[in-house]
Amino acid sequence: AMAATMRVMRAVRVFEFGGPEVLKLQSDVLVPVPKENQVLIKVHACGVNPVETYIRSGTYARKPALPYTPGSDVSGVIEGVGEHVTAFKKGDRVFTLETVSGGYAEYAVAAANRVFPLPDKLDFRQGAALAVPYFTAYRALFQKGCAKAGECVLVHGASGGVGLAACQIARACGLKVLGTAGTEEGMNVILRNGAHQAFNHRDPNYIERIKECTGPGGVDIIIEMLSNVNLDSDLQLLACAGRVMVVGCRGRIEINPRDTMSKESSIIGVSLFLATEEERQECATALLDGIEAGWLKPVVGLEYPLEKVSKAHEDIICSTGARGKMVLLL
Repeated sequence: AMAATMRVMRAVRVFEFGGPEVLKLQSDVLVPVPKENQVLIKVHACGVNPVETYIRSGTYARKPALPYTPGSDVSGVIEGVGEHVTAFKKGDRVFTLETVSGGYAEYAVAAANRVFPLPDKLDFRQGAALAVPYFTAYRALFQKGCAKAGECVLVHGASGGVGLAACQIARACGLKVLGTAGTEEGMNVILRNGAHQAFNHRDPNYIERIKECTGPGGVDIIIEMLSNVNLDSDLQLLACAGRVMVVGCRGRIEINPRDTMSKESSIIGVSLFLATEEERQECATALLDGIEAGWLKPVVGLEYPLEKVSKAHEDIICSTGARGKMVLLL
């Protein structure tokens, strides 16, 4: 047992909050040991999410104790299990929604109830593109947005991880799906992944184009990745009883609340962090069902080795156009 506790691994550590340069790759980090109701995973890939850059900068509501290892959605193979874990055994392929020890590492410990079986249809890169984006999209559409078949949804920033997840889920569930992206390539990715129509949000007239497409009715639901830029115009696009689901935000914005009165519309915040155990299980069940049915196929975008983690954090915020989920490969 002593030998097992002394193993070391490569892991990214953050010792102070700041820019991408505070992400330090170390090769002498102790491999964590799973406690009761936890599992140890040999990480093959780990998703990179914008929220991880906000947490790292120290400006976000959630501040982990320093030092810490970022990363929540890993995919890999169960290496060992703690006491009372019956759902998993060594050798199982899995993906996680959260980790206890941090995902930007060769091994990660996670609570067993935040770990799910990774179907054989998906590889590890796709497995790292599953949990946070798809759970967030499902929560925004159904658990908080009350989406129904036949409604029209606009996915604002549809070519990233959450956006593509929202397009695939909404299309499979019978919604009319419109999406925006910032590049021609992004628009093509959206159209291949469930959107009925794509719009370039760099086109100065794109709001008018969306209005032409929806007619006088407007949009029932907007999945909004950049609310600090789009919220004011989103309110103009909504149908009566429409709702904007705030999934992403990078600052403040001025709006006129009267715009919500004229349509009895809603602005609803979405936080996967606040999901209950029941809600997480509902998300997982819906996703595994979608993978089985064949319509849920994560799109992997940029891939980085662990030593390029600072570049990954820079690119996810500064890159001109997303096209799928960013992942670290181990």
